[in-house]
Amino acid sequence: MKILLDTASLDEVRWATEVGIVDGISTDPTLIAEESSAEAYHELLGELCRLTRGPVLAPVLAITADDIYRDGKELAKIADNIVVEVPVIEDGLRATARLAADGIRVTATLVFSAAQALFAAKAGAYSVSAFIGRLDDIGGDGIALIGEIRQLFDRHHVECELNAASIRTPRHFSEAAIIGADTAAVPPDVLRLLLVHPLTDLGLDHFLNDWSKRVSRSRTSL
Repeated sequence: MKILLDTASLDEVRWATEVGIVDGISTDPTLIAEESSAEAYHELLGELCRLTRGPVLAPVLAITADDIYRDGKELAKIADNIVVEVPVIEDGLRATARLAADGIRVTATLVFSAAQALFAAKAGAYSVSAFIGRLDDIGGDGIALIGEIRQLFDRHHVECELNAASIRTPRHFSEAAIIGADTAAVPPDVLRLLLVHPLTDLGLDHFLNDWSKRVSRSRTSL
């Protein structure tokens, strides 16, 4: 499964790419607003694209079909690894079909049902982003949604990637991976939790202590 770092922070992206644990970047208007002004939006996306060879999910900031299409075309000009994020609304599906016909990759975002995922795929979406945490927030089952979409895509041979988004916990990540999500958009704080385990630290301390004792005994015997 590919991992997309869910952030617009250049520092966080540099950290994750240097460690070598991410395959691309996922953004949204909220994340971008935290890091950039509206005027510098495209400039920030360009910087993010230069930091990774993988896909950079870039959201449109429009809700009508024509405006979404125009936004998507402009975003695609920033870099070859841009994937345009379009909301799963009727106008979004219209724009998705037009963008896909132009050879522009689109990820359908804010997916909360298997039907929405199927409609987006039929419109030509390259991927769909199903939101686990936000569905859990209203009493739904986000992980079950990932399973439903995976089963639907596999049964009907739908050629569309499934991205597990709105991941809030390490458990979300693990379960989405086991179910078969193609990618997961993981925030930096959750990625750090996944990277660290207390038993790894304890084991390393144990190994190093044993080695130090061995070295000390060797020096004493000389």
